[in-house]
Amino acid sequence: MKNPRIFIALIASALLFSPAAAIQAQSAGQDLKTAGTDTKDAAKSTGKAVNKGTKKAYHGTKKATVKGYDKTKEGTTKAYDKTKSGTKHLLHKDSGSSASSEPNHPQ
Repeated sequence: MKNPRIFIALIASALLFSPAAAIQAQSAGQDLKTAGTDTKDAAKSTGKAVNKGTKKAYHGTKKATVKGYDKTKEGTTKAYDKTKSGTKHLLHKDSGSSASSEPNHPQ
């Protein structure tokens, strides 16, 4: 070689830039790994959110169903009591209109 300085410069530049290429390759691989991890975490987060929403909807539906059942039961009991009271009132009203003041008892 006529000029050893050019040869040394070429070798030095090759050694200098080859680790940079390796670092970039590692960086690209790490970027892919990070992207995969982020995707996995996003899927987990979505799954947890869906689970939470489903449980919330279930409990809301259950609460509304129990409340409706209780209100229906309460209304039915109230209607029963009013019917019972009205029937007694009519029976006492009818027995009071008879000619005798004594109640009609079958013998």
